[in-house]
Amino acid sequence: MDITLESIRQAAGRLDGIAVRTPLLHSAVLNERLGGEVFIKPECLQHIGAFKFRGAYNRLSQLGEEEKARGVVAFSSGNHAQGVAYAAALLNMQATIVMPSDAPQIKLQGTERLGATIRLYERHSESREQIAAAIAAETGATLVPAYDDPHIIAGQGTCGLELMDELAARDVVPQRVLSPCGGGGLLAGVSTAVKSLSPGTMVYGVEPQAFNDHFLSKQAGDRLQIDGTTPTLCDALMATSPGELTWSVNRRTVDDYLLVSETEVQHAISFAFRYLKLVVEPGGAVALAALLNKKLDISGERVALILSGGNIDPAIYRGCLERYPDP
Repeated sequence: MDITLESIRQAAGRLDGIAVRTPLLHSAVLNERLGGEVFIKPECLQHIGAFKFRGAYNRLSQLGEEEKARGVVAFSSGNHAQGVAYAAALLNMQATIVMPSDAPQIKLQGTERLGATIRLYERHSESREQIAAAIAAETGATLVPAYDDPHIIAGQGTCGLELMDELAARDVVPQRVLSPCGGGGLLAGVSTAVKSLSPGTMVYGVEPQAFNDHFLSKQAGDRLQIDGTTPTLCDALMATSPGELTWSVNRRTVDDYLLVSETEVQHAISFAFRYLKLVVEPGGAVALAALLNKKLDISGERVALILSGGNIDPAIYRGCLERYPDP
């Protein structure tokens, strides 16, 4: 299956009335600070607090009855876990999620609360892929990848489709669109939607400096693997290599990649709290961080960005607000 505007529209039909159609927000403070007009798509207001529900539901809703009866298995640090767990609950399916023992407690608790069975693993000594594959082989459950799946990507692309439709309703064609980038599923779906509807709009993926695999792959012209052992607050963006499928899309549809520091991410989280009245997790805040720290000059432009999630542990959140009380 190819990822196309049509496959994204079909996914939007499955999600209609089920996913939250998140609003498009403005901030006078942000516009004044950057000298442009910024439109914000807050997927932190989506079910389970992140865009991941879109792809999970699109994937699970297409399983046959026998597949549904055998359940699903996934591996995730948290947002995909919760997305799969909630989609499975809505579809009366059993879900098993392989999660790292150091995942944020809010994500572990959220996944468990949604009825999924959690299998913990040690991030630096065990393979989550092998564990999930073994569970799937033993139980007959369907393995649901976090991003390297065309149905997952099409589901995530509905975020970009909504964004462009909402802008078109305001007679706005954005010069640039910025999206967080981990494994590249959200970016692949969003960039496909954006480029299909507005080929002249530039699309940027934003990564934390410690997990810059897409940035380096873009420079090299091919998928690269990074070490991935440097600590980061952006637990949602800790992929060490672009996905095979997501890279095949993003190498054609993404114009460039931007990098942000841990400090810049914390500042963006505090800014979102103070001026947008939104709770945003570190990985969800990277696109906002890129603009706030002027990785691009958007003077006089109309630009859109995605806040991809809002699942942040209270202690980390408190630390960001205390460090930047007046961002």
